Formats: sequence, C-alpha cells, structure tokens
Amino acid sequence: MPWREAGTVRRAVAELVAMGPLPDEKHAEVEALRRREELLAAIDRPLTDEEAAALVGLFGPDDCYGAAWSIRHLVETAPSWPIASCLRDTGNEWIRTLRRRAQNAGLRCE
Repeated sequence: MPWREAGTVRRAVAELVAMGPLPDEKHAEVEALRRREELLAAIDRPLTDEEAAALVGLFGPDDCYGAAWSIRHLVETAPSWPIASCLRDTGNEWIRTLRRRAQNAGLRCE
C-alpha cells in the first residue's frame, strides 16, 4: 500500500463526493450506479480521515443497491475512526449504524 499524506483525497473519492449523496433506490439511474460502483471498487484501503469524513456525507435514505454498505466498510478503515464529527447526524440511519457499531466495539463517539 503506498503511503498517503494526511489531508489528501484521492481522485475516486473526490469524484464520488462530486456526484453527491446516494439517491434512494427508486430514483437511482443505472449509469450513475455503475459509475459509483466503479469508483468505490477503485478505492484502496485504508482511507484517510479526510476521505472518510467526505464519504460519510454521501449516505442517502436507503442502501442504494448496496452502495451504502460499501461506503460504510470503507469509512471504518480510517485511522482515527470513529470520527466524532462524522457521527453527529443521528437523523440518518447509516450514521446511527456507524455510531452503534463503534459503541459496540467499545470506541468513543463523542
């Protein structure tokens, strides 16, 4: 794994963020889903803390045909995970799931 400087965001992560939050499955477009899938698959682990924080903002209302699960798995690889500032939106089911997983592992979320 090549070393990455803290504070860097790779192209695949930046492109995902530029696409915006995941749509709900009912409104997802096939080509956009394919592109997101390609980008998610291209991201090597671990993420930087900055990348994890950026990807947390992409969670939508459902799992978007599995894309949300892929994001969840990626963000949990960040070296400082759980990042408290990423876990404040308790109105989002995915954020609540990340919080619960961290708490179940005995990690602080505050």
